Amino acid sequence: MPLPVPDMFTGIVSDIGRVRSTANGGARIEIETPSQSGFAEGGSVACSGVCLTVTEHGAGWFAADVSAETLGCTTVAMWAEGTAVNIERPLKVGDELGGHMVLGHVDGVGAISARSLDGGSVRLTVEAPADIMRFIAAKGSVALDGISLTVNQADAVRFDVNIIPQTQHATTLGKAEVGSQVNLEIDPIARYAAKMTGTGTS
Repeated sequence: MPLPVPDMFTGIVSDIGRVRSTANGGARIEIETPSQSGFAEGGSVACSGVCLTVTEHGAGWFAADVSAETLGCTTVAMWAEGTAVNIERPLKVGDELGGHMVLGHVDGVGAISARSLDGGSVRLTVEAPADIMRFIAAKGSVALDGISLTVNQADAVRFDVNIIPQTQHATTLGKAEVGSQVNLEIDPIARYAAKMTGTGTS
């Protein structure tokens, strides 16, 4: 019997959806999306980096239940009607791995502390907890609200990324401001490398 393979993503956003309703303190959420198909009950979808299971769907929307664990370590608890959400469906066999391997397992929340123009791009500085920062390195990968990005530079408490015009247009980061909170997922390769060398979390 083949072993189950977890859903994986690439950090390449396909749509920007919007929250149309929440219930039970955020434990159930409905999201409108421009796409009219591709959702199935029991299937997975990444919503601003958070892997959720579709529990119901209709023309242009889907619903998902959110666990207490997810509410506690992501920005989902802050979402309200109208909140913009990055949408990505999981990889299928044969799909191009355009970004980097993303699992949709958010490690924590960071905050944008600076925003500036950098040529045609926007440079964002993100402050993050120390237990996440130790996995983030210059020229490495990080998922920011589900978006695969390359780290420009990093120190013990913050890192910088550049948002090119295409990403500004196609994702929620185009309108992200100083103070905005974002979901962070470290590169799984960095996590397992740290585990193998005895420097990672248990």
